[in-house]
Amino acid sequence: MPSPGAPAHTPPEWLVRTLGTLKPKPAPIPWPAVFRAAVAMSLPLAIGLALDHVAYGAIASMGALSGVIGDTASAYRMRVINIAVPQLVGAIGITLGSLVFGQGWWAVAVVTLVALVSGMISTIGAVASVSGLLLLLNAIVGAGLPMPGPWWLAPLLMTGGGLLVLALALLAWPLRQGRAERAEVAEAYRHAAALLEAAAGEPEGYEDARQAVTQSLNQSYDLVLARRTLDHGRNQDLVRLVTQLNALTLIVEAAPAAHLSGRPLPPEVPAAVRALADGVEHGDPESVTLALPPAESTAGRAVEHAVQHAAEVLVDEDLHNADDRLGTPGALSQRARRAARNVLISAESWRYGLRLALCIGIAQALVSLVEVERSYWVALTITFVMKPDFGSVFSRAVMRAVGTAAGLLVAAAVLAEVPRGWWDVLVLAVLAPLIPALTPRGYGYQTAAITPVILLLSDTMNQQGFGLVMPRLYDSLIGCAIALVAGYLLWPESWSTRIGDRLADAVADTARYVEMAFLDPSTPGVPDPAARARMRRRLFRDLSTVRSEFQRALTEPPPTGPRAAAWWPLVVAVERVVDATTAARVRIRHGAPRPAPQESAELCRHLEELAAGLRDTDTLEAVCVPLPEGDDDSVLAPLRREIQAARAIASPTSTSKNRTSPPHAS
Repeated sequence: MPSPGAPAHTPPEWLVRTLGTLKPKPAPIPWPAVFRAAVAMSLPLAIGLALDHVAYGAIASMGALSGVIGDTASAYRMRVINIAVPQLVGAIGITLGSLVFGQGWWAVAVVTLVALVSGMISTIGAVASVSGLLLLLNAIVGAGLPMPGPWWLAPLLMTGGGLLVLALALLAWPLRQGRAERAEVAEAYRHAAALLEAAAGEPEGYEDARQAVTQSLNQSYDLVLARRTLDHGRNQDLVRLVTQLNALTLIVEAAPAAHLSGRPLPPEVPAAVRALADGVEHGDPESVTLALPPAESTAGRAVEHAVQHAAEVLVDEDLHNADDRLGTPGALSQRARRAARNVLISAESWRYGLRLALCIGIAQALVSLVEVERSYWVALTITFVMKPDFGSVFSRAVMRAVGTAAGLLVAAAVLAEVPRGWWDVLVLAVLAPLIPALTPRGYGYQTAAITPVILLLSDTMNQQGFGLVMPRLYDSLIGCAIALVAGYLLWPESWSTRIGDRLADAVADTARYVEMAFLDPSTPGVPDPAARARMRRRLFRDLSTVRSEFQRALTEPPPTGPRAAAWWPLVVAVERVVDATTAARVRIRHGAPRPAPQESAELCRHLEELAAGLRDTDTLEAVCVPLPEGDDDSVLAPLRREIQAARAIASPTSTSKNRTSPPHAS
């Protein structure tokens, strides 16, 4: 609903969010990726024209397009994984598709089965998601387009095109090895400095800074630990980076104490953290000198000690007993078995796989029963719209239709005015760079950039010219309609947010974190600091996932979007509970008396009740749940207030007798 007083023609907020116009600042253009896209996609086509095998060149350029889509990592070792692994999986897809080309219902069955497998493996992670995407896309193309040459040639050409992107991405590896990892860790330090600056400022600014540092820490840990899985033994450089991240965690843990104290930190403190960031990035920590003023409070001393510890870690050359609290990742074979097991027993992976398979099966059956020229475009549209990690299915369907229409305008001009032949190479060199340049701006922009490229490459193989344009628009609209009906409207979960269940899990984990945080370390069975550090990082990662789900849900039409918006205060409240817990632990570490076990156990019970209540409702009910009176000078007093605030936003209905205000569904 438009806000009161807004003009009558104001579009609904969910549509504005879907179109991406609420983004505060577009992501910077990745210029190296832009250059690689121009070269990698135009060069195979040029070679094909020179050798009088333009169809071969077009297939290789399609493979390069897949490589361009996966060319998103900054670290070189991650580029190998992000590009090479999906290319190999995509080669399997094009092989299966080409083997059933023209086989009628056999093709429908095989592509539908591939869709089921693709959907299930897409839930594992980012690389598996891209691999599943290429597996299905290439199977659809192989089953819908006649491939020139023997059966093995198309997979070879497409893989070669993708590996060309990888080769260009690795050109500077010998000169810049390890720099991307150091830059990522240094960026996490800079975000921590911004968090310290915002500690005594407005709550909204502090929340934004805390979320930024959480995301940066997640990315840094993922990058460094992923690289460690490719190295044998104890790599000194990687252990140092992990140790530096662990030291940064102490600074981030001290920030909530400074925030709750309400007293601004001296500007020398965040400046010192930025100096540490420069030392990490340039690999020259010895040049960093700290000039911190004497701390005037417990929170200030905690921050000062954390910064000094980080500085000592940076210059410590003895890594034999380095602080490596996250440990070495498990072996690749072990993690692969665990991932396969999780996929097979996960209800989420089966649910998404079946949704995708149903939509693809309907599309393939439709084009088998009804004469649709170049029918593969319908299933291609469904594949992109139904991706689980691309955002809301509804918003992607809208953006797919809008983006395709915009891309077809460009394609129409190219196909109508540009002669086929060497001019195609020049046009492709101009259009291909738009894909990495526009992708960070949103799904609709990416669709608009990819559409004319695919149509141009398709036309080099079938020479239909302008006749390709309107059928592709109709196919896209059919694919969007199938995805909306069979993949969205027919599934009850589409009409409810998944924020509640995921937030309930996070609240339950928060209760366990609170229970663990205040136990006496001398008590048998109490987890060590490393286990607490892993729990806290996992907890904030889960809350970051909840935030992402919240952003996805906002793009849904009513009632889902407005209902999701009502969860936002509770997401923030739970994050503040974790912050207050961490701040209390910091105060205890610096001399505050440890609370009685009964006091922390009572707070855990209230969090567990909150988690149970969240699992039972899709809407929030405002209630007042009085917590037992406690000492206002207790180290847990701020935590008690934060839990009280969270319980006031939502609680189990069994506490309605304590309600002081009428309930309202949000």
